Amino acid sequence: MRTLCSSTLIGEFFVIGFAGLVAMKDDSLAMSTVWWVCGVAMVFSVLLCGMVTRPGGVQLGWALQIALILSGFIVPTMFFLGAVFAGLWWASVHYGRRIDDIKARWAEAQAAGASAGPDAA
Repeated sequence: MRTLCSSTLIGEFFVIGFAGLVAMKDDSLAMSTVWWVCGVAMVFSVLLCGMVTRPGGVQLGWALQIALILSGFIVPTMFFLGAVFAGLWWASVHYGRRIDDIKARWAEAQAAGASAGPDAA
């Protein structure tokens, strides 16, 4: 799960940065505010890569997905991109857990086969 979720989060890192560039064009927003918000979100997405398998990591990832969707009020394209990344996040968590379960079962089967010895066949 960690690899899939981290890939999604790194993709979000770049999207947040590009959204910040677009948001800078809005005259009603201060450039320092845009970059503080985007910078915090970008750092959070990278830190979350290491926290995704810890308790609460997936929930923090969902919070980031919601924040991306809500950023569409500033940069309208982010409604679409936030929804796309929310779908990718769901797929990363869902299929990542399935892959982890399959790997665990395979490791158990290999360990059981190894402990049975060569005469088991």
